[in-house]
Amino acid sequence: MSKPVNREFDIRGVNHLALVCKDMARTVEFYRDILGMPLLKTIDLPGGMGQHFFFDIGNGDSLAFFWFPHSPEAAPGISAPAQLPGGGDIASAHGSMNHIAFNIAPEKFDEYVEKLRAKGVKLGPVLNHDNSPNQVSPEVTSDVFVRSVYFWDPDGAMLEFAAWTHSGFTEADVAHEAVDAAGKKSRNVVLKKALEDAR
Repeated sequence: MSKPVNREFDIRGVNHLALVCKDMARTVEFYRDILGMPLLKTIDLPGGMGQHFFFDIGNGDSLAFFWFPHSPEAAPGISAPAQLPGGGDIASAHGSMNHIAFNIAPEKFDEYVEKLRAKGVKLGPVLNHDNSPNQVSPEVTSDVFVRSVYFWDPDGAMLEFAAWTHSGFTEADVAHEAVDAAGKKSRNVVLKKALEDAR
């Protein structure tokens, strides 16, 4: 499959993703001191509105946090998943951010899992995502396309270290029709092109 190209806009990746934290100092200690992300920019918002800090996550991308003095408390199971993958329900509300996956080199994956454990980060199980009916393999095989480990930040945002283990996606990787709001495959949206090509 040739590399997909956006012909409408020259989007060059994620500039930043902005989350809301309860304690900016604790957020800095976690992202800068535990995960090693350099702090790029700090802003005290005007009129005592709060703060806005940016961390470098590589490739020119940033992860940003707001702190607001009157933010509502976190709502696990609504605004974010209640469980890590492999541990229970990972659903979150429409319009919510389910998790952030940081791309890491596959040859560093096991080392980084151990490094997170050594830093006291509580981890979910390592998941070797594949195309089997269970979609997870207990070991790395040629069918595994990404290795993942999930964990929480101090405010309950789910984070993932993800390492692609394949050499590229193919047309065979786009093989499932999308469901509508009722959970039904009511119209051809994803596989429409395949049907048209078959005619």
